[in-house]
Formats: sequence, structure tokens, C-alpha cells
Amino acid sequence: MATRARKGTDVKAHTRKVLRALVREYPDSHCALLHANPYELLVATILSAQCTDARVNLTTPALFRRYPSPRALAAADPAELEALIRSTGFFRSKARNLLAMAQAVVETHQGEIPRRLDDLVTLAGVGRKTANVVMGTAFGEPSGVVVDTHVKRLSKRLGLTTQLDPVKIEADLMAVVPRKEWIDLSHRLIEHGRKVCLARAPRCQACALAEVCPKVGVTTGKAQVKAGKRSSRARASTKVKA
Repeated sequence: MATRARKGTDVKAHTRKVLRALVREYPDSHCALLHANPYELLVATILSAQCTDARVNLTTPALFRRYPSPRALAAADPAELEALIRSTGFFRSKARNLLAMAQAVVETHQGEIPRRLDDLVTLAGVGRKTANVVMGTAFGEPSGVVVDTHVKRLSKRLGLTTQLDPVKIEADLMAVVPRKEWIDLSHRLIEHGRKVCLARAPRCQACALAEVCPKVGVTTGKAQVKAGKRSSRARASTKVKA
């Protein structure tokens, strides 16, 4: 649990320091997925699985022009839908989920995206993480903490949890972070993870959280430099088809 994340340390006091540092560094952090309403956010979040937000944002304008509502999406031709979302990867399974989600929204929720977490997680392609995104960003309701790959990595490095399972990580964060901070916490950690606290070569020397970060699991010195070089070479040798 979070209370054992840093022995001999008041984890809640440590968490407050982390939160203050994040607020100072990312005061205006927000959801990176472009959307105009809860329906668009839900679709974009489903598409973001195993895909970058940038790629999703390039894909959704045409998708939303073609299917501007759950009712329109529910009646979509599967092949046409697959073609529109192909670039996001796993397009066949995502298309099936989007169709099933939209059909359930029309049939069970009168064409409106449900505003309850328990209802959201019954929709195809919607787990707790996606439901928390919609509840927090679309409806302003802090139902939990969104634990994506960045939040999972940073919450451990920052000494906020020792867990590896997203559900247990979320429980730890909810235990030490005030509820009113749950929504913004995820946005700030995600932004920090993308800009500074990288997976293989975190930029600790340029990090505004360095003074409060225990750097759990972070290699330092030459080992970190070598890891960064390996990561750069790996990225350079990998071509992603658009």
C-alpha cells in the first residue's frame, strides 16, 4: 500500500510536496485528446489504446464528421469505420468496440453517454481507466485516478506506490491524494512523463520535481546515459507506418 511506499516517511506529506511541485510546473495541464463533448472524448479514448494521442487527434476529425453522434456511429458500416480508424492500430477490434458501444448507448441510454461510472464500464471497449477519463474530463466528476503507462511509471518513481497493477496503483493514489486533485493529477503526471520523466532515460537534471523525487528504480550516471543512447537508436531504427 501507499503507506509503505517510503519507509520512515510520512507518505501523505511527501505526496503534498509532489502535488505542489506538479501544480507549479503544470498549472494548466489538460487532456491531450481533442474533443467537443463526452461522446467524442469516449470515442477518442477508446481509440487511444496502444496508440499515441497525437495519432488519435489526426484521425478523429474525419471520424466525427462522418459519425457526429452515437446514433450515427451505431449505424456505421463496419468496413467504412475500419478504414477511417486504421491508422490507430488494432482497427478491427476497435471498430467492433465502437459499434457495440454506440449501439448500447442508443438502446440503453437514449443516445446519451452515461454519467455514471458503473454504466460506462458496461460499454464495449470501456474499462475503468477509460471510464475515469470520461467521468473526470467530460463530466468533471473525480471518480478515480486515470492510471495509464505514464501514471503507472511516475507514481512508482515518485514514491507514491510500490504496486505494479493499475487497479492497486489507483487505490494507493486515491488513498493519499485529495479527491479534488484526482483529475488534474493524472493530466499533470502524463504531461510530465511525456516531457521529462521518460521511460528509459528520464531527464532528472532538468526535472522540476528532482528535490522531492526519490527516483525509485531510476538508473543514474553512465548507466542512464547508455540507456538513453540505446533508446534513441531503437527509436531511430523503428519505422511506424502512418
